[in-house]
Amino acid sequence: MPTLKPTLRTGSLLAILLLPALAACGRQSQSQPQASSLPPQVTIAKPVSKMVADHDEYVGRFVSVESVEVRARVPGYLQAIHFQDGQVVKQGDLLFTIDRRPFEISLAQAQASLAQARATLAFAESDLARAQGLTIGTVITQQTFDQRTQAKRIAEASVAAQLAAERQATLDLEFTELRAPVAGRIGDRRVSIGNLVIGGTSGNTSLLATIESVDPIRFEFTLDEASYLRYGHIAENGAGAANRGLILPVKLKLIDESTFSHEGKMDFVDNAIDRSSGTIRARTVFANPDGSFTPGMFARVQLAAAPPKNALLVPDAAIGVEQVRKFVLVVDAQNVARPKYVSLGPVVDGLRVITDGLTPDDDVIINGLMRARPGAKVTPQQSSAASASTASPQTSAN
Repeated sequence: MPTLKPTLRTGSLLAILLLPALAACGRQSQSQPQASSLPPQVTIAKPVSKMVADHDEYVGRFVSVESVEVRARVPGYLQAIHFQDGQVVKQGDLLFTIDRRPFEISLAQAQASLAQARATLAFAESDLARAQGLTIGTVITQQTFDQRTQAKRIAEASVAAQLAAERQATLDLEFTELRAPVAGRIGDRRVSIGNLVIGGTSGNTSLLATIESVDPIRFEFTLDEASYLRYGHIAENGAGAANRGLILPVKLKLIDESTFSHEGKMDFVDNAIDRSSGTIRARTVFANPDGSFTPGMFARVQLAAAPPKNALLVPDAAIGVEQVRKFVLVVDAQNVARPKYVSLGPVVDGLRVITDGLTPDDDVIINGLMRARPGAKVTPQQSSAASASTASPQTSAN
């Protein structure tokens, strides 16, 4: 019996030490149900209201308004080049010089011939004037008078011919200096100094350089027949104009740009639909002061398909999927999440257009959609940034 006393003391001591731990575990087990019973926190915001214009997108390429091949009008040896390859030239700038000396000699010869013809005319006029003062039939015969009259007419024709020859020689001398017919960017020289240049008006003349106008620049693309008819319904009265009354906004972006930041206007619509492709060619004009647009470059253009209208937008994160249907969760006055099935439109400025199923006063869950459950309460927190609306029209791609 004496051996049982130490064992009882040890058991009592262990029981005393375990009582606080058991009490703490009891309190922790009671607090966990209370914490888990709190509704989940979500962020809500009202749909963004914006003016949105539906648009179509097309791919095309830039073309210059004016494209000129610089060719010589007179033959001769190329004497000087007055530009750097690829530079921008102004209208009237001197580009090439052909050896002027042969044409200066031709002009001097034409001027001498003209002076000779004028002297002959002066003599014929004075000779005829003397004959007119004499009595025909007694002092001078009728035949002599007619001969002097005819000599005066021949001298006048000779003067006219020499005047034309002088003008041609003067023009040929001017053609030895080739100037830029239009403003734009010139290409590289095709003929070096010292080479013989073939000139004239035939197709066998020497090509010296090409010039492409830079500012403004055109953008060409094709429309399908259905789109052309749709645009015609919203066009203003102007069927006789070059653009068929299509004054809808046009925007453009290059292949390395993410936004349509360049604005232009419709300039031309072709007069017939291509029978093989069922498309019609259209053209827009864009300002190009810095020369960033180059003829032949591909780009994408936006064309408004309808007048702007007000639309509601929400973030894509607020949209849930239930099989084939899309929905958003809205919070009612009792802080209960309710599903609303919606129809989606395009993306505008990072937000999704809701075409049907939502009202401007709905409080949409934009953050915490996975924590909320339809029909269950939530703890909403209002977001001020997501509900800001803008008045400027936005565009959406079809």
